[in-house]
Order: sequence, then structure tokens, then C-alpha cells
Amino acid sequence: MLTVHHLNSSRSHRVLWLLEELGVPYELRRYQRDPNTWLAPPELQRIHPLGKSPVITDGPHTVAESGAIIEYLLDAYGPKDLRPAPGTGERLRYNYWLHYAEGSAMPPLVLKFIFQRLPEGPVPRLLRPLVRVIARGAQASYIDPQLALHVGFWEEALGSAPWFAGAAFSGADIQMSFPVEAAAARSGITLGPNLSGFLGRIRARAAYQRALAAGGPLALP
Repeated sequence: MLTVHHLNSSRSHRVLWLLEELGVPYELRRYQRDPNTWLAPPELQRIHPLGKSPVITDGPHTVAESGAIIEYLLDAYGPKDLRPAPGTGERLRYNYWLHYAEGSAMPPLVLKFIFQRLPEGPVPRLLRPLVRVIARGAQASYIDPQLALHVGFWEEALGSAPWFAGAAFSGADIQMSFPVEAAAARSGITLGPNLSGFLGRIRARAAYQRALAAGGPLALP
């Protein structure tokens, strides 16, 4: 049976959601983050050398990376309507957002998380004021403007259609859900009506709710 190696409050929620959309049975193996470092436990390295989540095992196959997992699952189990037809403009947009989500959208969100937590780390007391100044400066001068640029880009992209690839819900929306959820939780930016509507639509999907019930809440810090 297909196994999802699931880390709490992580990108692997998207994998559970897709499997629930597809109606594919799966086994769930849970892993918990270190509450202090927020890192995955070393046990995940037994599944994949990088020790990251999401990762799935399906017979002889071990597949990591959200986009690769989505493509694998749609190839192996998926109906055609979760991917636009090849050669169409919608398929081009689908491919773009599927890769953009991790390649461009997540890096500034990860930086935001790191620099927000930096002053709370194991820093000598005398250096904490300096670390706070550096962290705030990095956010104000680079990270926050980048986040505003990306969030504005998403808002504009959803202005002409309800979903990222066009009129129909697709795997690209599952892939983009995590950056949008993360931006809502940690960017400090108030989402516009298009993104707010997108979040409302995905959270209302029965498969999304089943994924939360199976894997636990998406409690992003």
C-alpha cells in the first residue's frame, strides 16, 4: 500500500489532500517536529537521505518533493480533470504554478520564518539587541518587500479565474495552497479578496477537511 510519511504542520498536508481528492487508500506514518528547532526528526532519514517531508513510498518507489509527488500520483492514480489538457494555455499555467510554488514562492516565506525566530534562538543575552536589529533590518529591507511582491502577484493571477491554472481546480491549486496558507499565517500581509476567496474555496473542499482530520491541523507558526 502507498505510505505517506507525514510530518505535522508541513507540506505533506498537500499530499494527504490530493490522495483524499483521488480517493486513493494510503497508510499514514506520523513524525513530529522538534518543538524547539521546528526540524523534522532524524527517523525520516531512514526513508529518504535528506530526512525531509513530504515523502511517499509506493511499492519499490520512494518519491520526495511536493511537486514530484503530485505528478507521480496524478500519473499513477489521477483522473485527467486534475490536470489541464497538454498543449493548452491552462496546462502551461498549471506547470508554471506547480514549479513556482517551491522554486520562487517558498524561499522568502522560509526566510521570514527564520528571521522572525532568530532573536529567540540560542543567542548570548548581550547580543540579543543586535540580533533583533539585524533581523528586523533584513525583513524590512529585503524579505517583506519580496513577500509583498509575490503576494500581489498571486492576487493578480486569481483576478481573472478562480483557480491558478484557470477555470478548473487542479493539482496546481493543491501545490500553491501551502505558500498561500503560509503567507496568511506569517507574512504580516493582509490577503486581498482573490486570495481570501481562494483560501475559502480550498478549505471548504471535503477532501481538504478529510486531510486535516487525518494528518492534524496545519498550525503554521
